[in-house]
Amino acid sequence: MPRAKLPLEPLPPPLRWLALIAGSTLVAAALMGVRLPAALLLGPMLAAIALEAGGGGVHLPRALLYGAQAVIGCLIARALTPEILAVFEQRWPIFLGVIAAVVGAASLIGAVMTRWRILPGTTAVWGMAPGAASAIVFMAGEFGADTRLVAFMQYLRVVLVALFATVVARFWVGPHPPAAAVAWFPPLHALPFAQTLAIALAGGIIGRVARVPAGVFLVPMVLGALLHSGGLVQLELPPWLLAASYACVGWSIGLGFTRDILAHALRALPQTLAAIITLMLFAGGLALILVRTFGVDPLTAYLATSPGGVDSIAIVAASSRVDLSFVMALQTVRFLFVLLAGPAVSRLVAARLEPRAARTAAQRAPAARMDATLAQVREDEGELD
Repeated sequence: MPRAKLPLEPLPPPLRWLALIAGSTLVAAALMGVRLPAALLLGPMLAAIALEAGGGGVHLPRALLYGAQAVIGCLIARALTPEILAVFEQRWPIFLGVIAAVVGAASLIGAVMTRWRILPGTTAVWGMAPGAASAIVFMAGEFGADTRLVAFMQYLRVVLVALFATVVARFWVGPHPPAAAVAWFPPLHALPFAQTLAIALAGGIIGRVARVPAGVFLVPMVLGALLHSGGLVQLELPPWLLAASYACVGWSIGLGFTRDILAHALRALPQTLAAIITLMLFAGGLALILVRTFGVDPLTAYLATSPGGVDSIAIVAASSRVDLSFVMALQTVRFLFVLLAGPAVSRLVAARLEPRAARTAAQRAPAARMDATLAQVREDEGELD
């Protein structure tokens, strides 16, 4: 029996893009109306999820996503000072403790789901890894896990964290005075704007060519922070450019929720939601410890300990009254740790959980094959988680 066409499936790509842009604009405007932080990220993300579910998915060119990440890196660089290194130097035991606790909790939750056979094989172990979604999905496939379920769990975590972070940022800090109207197209200062674009372009290319993990985001951020804090350049980011960048990041997350992934994961949705929410609550508990023990601002602590993704948390933090240096220092270290060590941790837990007799040939592949796959993933990493 032929499959019935989805409502948006007959639309040609230009009309799909028009629907995506129009839907993103309407949802973002509604969220801005209730003054949610990162509305310009969440609106496009929710619109992309709806469009993909209706069969109207589009292909987001990777160049657009890279450009958006580089611009957001410059946004964070403008707010960062040399204090971020001082923050890490002064509080590195706290940072490492938080990261180890989050990774350990995620591994434990995945192990419990595997023991209870909620998901097939060791899928849950890989799906609960708190970051580096693309690397985890590729490595999970090498170990015989269901990559569709792993991708579903990873993307669902990113969306839930982004949504909940915006809600917390909106209501935790209390009411704000009425927001001033945004001047979307202010006069541009040619030299600072040109310098900003040059840093974004050069930093993104360097990060990509040098195969730095998340280098398209991190290299412009570091390069821009050094030049800006040293007084060598001024970074100018007009609102229209930031809005376009936020939209590209939101679309990249939302379009990852394909119908195949959603349909395949529907059976385990309640347990998956419970596991992700448990991890988020655990991270919230770590935030409470930071508040009570070390006097960190509550919203700063929550955003810093949230389990990904880096770009969405960066956008929420930039639009809230928090210690941006602290948030980005902890988030950046967490991302790099999970990208570099997360697959190895998941591989170790999976190997200990799965009975030796049930190991597949893919799982018996030599470590060199795993390392080669991870190297390729780091080269192609297009998501910040």
